[in-house]
Amino acid sequence: MMAVVVASLVIARAPATAQSAAGPRTAWGDPDLQGVWDYWTFTPLERPEEFADRDQLTAEEAAVVAQRSNAEALARDEPPPPGDVGGYSQAVWTDRARATALTQPSLLVDPPDGKLPAMTAAAQARAQADAAAGGYPVRLRVGGINEDGPEARGAAERCLLGFSTGPPMLPAGYNNNVQLFQAPGWVVLLNEMVHDVRVVPLDGRDALPSNLQQWLGSSRGHWDGDTLVVETTNFTNQTGSFNTSFVSWGSAEHLTLVERFTRVDADTVMYEWTVNDPNTWTQAFTGQFPMLRADEPLYEYACHEGNYGMQNLLSGARAVERTDTTQP
Repeated sequence: MMAVVVASLVIARAPATAQSAAGPRTAWGDPDLQGVWDYWTFTPLERPEEFADRDQLTAEEAAVVAQRSNAEALARDEPPPPGDVGGYSQAVWTDRARATALTQPSLLVDPPDGKLPAMTAAAQARAQADAAAGGYPVRLRVGGINEDGPEARGAAERCLLGFSTGPPMLPAGYNNNVQLFQAPGWVVLLNEMVHDVRVVPLDGRDALPSNLQQWLGSSRGHWDGDTLVVETTNFTNQTGSFNTSFVSWGSAEHLTLVERFTRVDADTVMYEWTVNDPNTWTQAFTGQFPMLRADEPLYEYACHEGNYGMQNLLSGARAVERTDTTQP
């Protein structure tokens, strides 16, 4: 689903404790979070140095961030050199054509400086050992260590996970949409990017056994007042403790992720997430941003147009090897 709108949208951040006491309810009485929600914004993950001592921007400053980021993205839309088919047009195929930013200077709201905390010494040592041993497993979403085989490429390139869907969800190039469904005792989160689905029971059942790990973990939910709280554990060590599209930190096998969804008005759900992984990070950290109602439905995302991208990447690498006269 894509909307190409070049305009500045500035949204104030609601406090983390916001409650939608008068919000809509389902037929069985739960707060109604159903619908398609858009979480695109140019607001960066970490607080820029120019706003180092600020936890709130003016609407004018946020508009400047949006327009500057939009201009930088569109500047990359130059014609490709001869023989290069180029990438996606930023002005047509990505959400970067929408100049939107928040009045909060970063998606991270805790630690108070808006920066990721330091990794533990043990996690840094593990990362160095993994790199020295060849770089496997590849926990990136986009990118890889070589073209030897599919295992050398990131999970999004392999169509296993989306590059913006996490969990936690983070704004990225395009398809920044999630649809929430509800039934008595259940919530379903469907992300457009690589059609990732999490089915979340609300009946208090235990998580899966610790030895059963999944790409999206094991999610369990409950209501805290009018806020849906989803706690996810049982992540696999094949993914990072935390990922952006192009960077991955640590291993997720000991991660506990807590997400909070609060309906603050008819067109907004406040989304908050906390990463707690003492095996990777020296402290837990929290991000928060609004998700806006989208009027369009979700459309199927056919990863790599049926995953021909991976086949072509690997076959191209083999063709290069066959013509490389420097190889024995």
